[in-house]
Amino acid sequence: MTDEPVSGASRRLHVPIHLRWGDLDALGHVNNTSMLKLLEEARLRAFWRPEDGTEAAPTAVFDMSVLEGGGARATLVARQEIEYLRPVPYGQRPLDVQLWVGRIGGSSVEVCYEVHSPQGDAASVVYARASAVVVLVDTETGRPTRWGDAERAAWAPFVDAPIEYARRR
Repeated sequence: MTDEPVSGASRRLHVPIHLRWGDLDALGHVNNTSMLKLLEEARLRAFWRPEDGTEAAPTAVFDMSVLEGGGARATLVARQEIEYLRPVPYGQRPLDVQLWVGRIGGSSVEVCYEVHSPQGDAASVVYARASAVVVLVDTETGRPTRWGDAERAAWAPFVDAPIEYARRR
């Protein structure tokens, strides 16, 4: 996983995500429900610390304690939207899923994505753009809770304009 500047001081994370043969549909490209799973995997790699002690992404602020029943906070996806620009063909090299933060609210964050062809291709192809609104909740009450200073500081270098979808122009 890498990060690079895009505009001004903001950066994007580059998360390599491999396709599986089962991600394809009968037409030979990535199925729309598989795309949600690929984006979820990229989001988890970007925002959750690895269990094995390997280097974490600079945006990784969560650990696995919430999955083990010990965490007081959890994240929930409140909204998702995908704009498909081209069919994603199967390939053995990982897709380059680029992530950034479109907006940080009191208890929510808008995660933005662009799904690109593998890094190193002569010309980068953008297959899809997407966004997900993720809300931080208290696991006991289920109610939204505010982001802390640690989350905001980790994400600030990755804040950039949110995605403007074609139908909204």
